[in-house]
Amino acid sequence: MGVVVQKYGGSSVADAEGIKRVAQRIVDTKKAGNQVVVVVSAMGDSTDDLIDLAKQVSPLPPARELDMLLTAGERISMAVLAMAIANLGHEAESFTGSQAGVITDESHGKAKIIDVTPGRIKASVEGGHIAIVAGFQGVSQDTKNITTLGRGGSDTTAVALAAALHADVCEIYTDVDGLFTADPRIVPTASRITRITIEETLEMAAHGAKILHLRAVEYARRYAVPLHVRSSFSEREGTWILVDRPLTSALRRDGSLREAGTEPDASPSAIQTVTATANPTASPTVTEEPMEDPIISGIAHDTSLGKVTAVGVPDRPGAAASVVGAVASAGVAIDMIVQNVSTSPTGLTDMSFTIPEEDGTQAVAAIRELQASMGFADVLYTSHIGKLSLVGAGLRSNPHVAQRMFGALAEAGINIEMISTSEIRISVITDQADLEGAVRAVHRAFHLDSPDEAVVHGGTGR
Repeated sequence: MGVVVQKYGGSSVADAEGIKRVAQRIVDTKKAGNQVVVVVSAMGDSTDDLIDLAKQVSPLPPARELDMLLTAGERISMAVLAMAIANLGHEAESFTGSQAGVITDESHGKAKIIDVTPGRIKASVEGGHIAIVAGFQGVSQDTKNITTLGRGGSDTTAVALAAALHADVCEIYTDVDGLFTADPRIVPTASRITRITIEETLEMAAHGAKILHLRAVEYARRYAVPLHVRSSFSEREGTWILVDRPLTSALRRDGSLREAGTEPDASPSAIQTVTATANPTASPTVTEEPMEDPIISGIAHDTSLGKVTAVGVPDRPGAAASVVGAVASAGVAIDMIVQNVSTSPTGLTDMSFTIPEEDGTQAVAAIRELQASMGFADVLYTSHIGKLSLVGAGLRSNPHVAQRMFGALAEAGINIEMISTSEIRISVITDQADLEGAVRAVHRAFHLDSPDEAVVHGGTGR
């Protein structure tokens, strides 16, 4: 009997009819001979509604109490879904994150998972029940307070449970039929991706693709969890995210997780078997393209960034470390960095970097504190910028990819402000107003369009 972990997003359980549809799919999976563990998000936009309620009561609600409030959304979903399954004649048991053994640090609102000890979940499914787990939440190892994992945290909950339970597959159900070569809300003719590597998925998630949360993909890669992204509104197969080999023997024999490298005697055989059986489409495809041509997986875009520029920074050793260190000390993550070549007469340079737009105030304040001591001229901040990322294999070894991408943007009249590359990604920064046109232009340039229009069933993509 295989173990299947299924995660359903808020659009899938948005109302009573959606919950009934999901319950039937879960029961069908159980009837097929599987042990089933389900992770659910809050219904529809209920998390946003709870945040709005908190802000109406207090402009700065205490983090501990806000976490306690926000976890109510997932607890409602899990209980109602368990009732719907019972109505279909099957036994289901619902569990909060803490009851499911999701143990975190004490960072309210953005907690990291330290360990998963799924004893109660294992006992439930081995007893013939369907286990329903509230996503997005856990319990602090030190304070025993309820914590939340941040937006999109239900994906991470599902992958963590799948790893701890040695699941055959973790199915992520959403409102579109898998991963696409671009956001189908912007490019209706985007093509569905049937298979993609975990590394390419990491790049897509890190640079704006919204179907999978970045932390969940990182977790899946670390613990070699096969992922299958599907729609809860249709029966299409969706997208397999391929994990070719385990990166670490990361499972204790009791099913809980450990840090990589601490128990070298743990056997990876279970993970290897899962990878072989959970990816039935993993055989190579025969194409007529030259062997070393780049394989474009898709285009991701991000509208949540701002750009900070330190103007006239002295071009000397340690200057970049001081600027970046100040931003890091403020708790702000930096994405792309560009430092211009200094002009010989002045010995000054400009440094620009992108950050989450919501952190713009903290980043600018942190750099301004350095202004007097370092002697640079000014700090500029630009909001509403857009990032487009082309992801695929063989990009760096094929110079024509960048040429075609930049040519498509030029033909569309779109200016490039910053460029960043990796082995499998080329990213550019543009004005946010130009971003959707940029996505469509690059998508066309690489012939990624499908003759069929993509269907977005629920409207949110999660």
